[in-house]
Amino acid sequence: MAMVVVYAGVLVFVGAAAHLTGLVHSGLHPYRWAPEWLNLFWSSLAVFDSLAALLLVGGRRAGVDLMCAIMATDLAANWYAAYGIQHSDFFAEPGLQRLTAFALLVCATGPFVRSRLGPATG
Repeated sequence: MAMVVVYAGVLVFVGAAAHLTGLVHSGLHPYRWAPEWLNLFWSSLAVFDSLAALLLVGGRRAGVDLMCAIMATDLAANWYAAYGIQHSDFFAEPGLQRLTAFALLVCATGPFVRSRLGPATG
């Protein structure tokens, strides 16, 4: 299914790659301006983005479930970082714009894709 390839590609080549790069260059705290819990959350996405992609490629509904959870929490964290910490806005943050667009795509198409995948276990 084409959407699974899109999901997995974005999760691995955009999400996991960015978070892994941060880990390699700066350890668990790649964003000095962000609180520790937020740094740890973003660093953990190197693993969770990859796991979601693997589940998706394996044809598991759990991949869509995990991807949706990742996107909801990552979007909330990034909106908080932009507005609450950096006092920026949506139009000044192209990364937030791309993340929001992908999250909307996931929310709009995820249930359809999930219904065509295999069970979460077995």
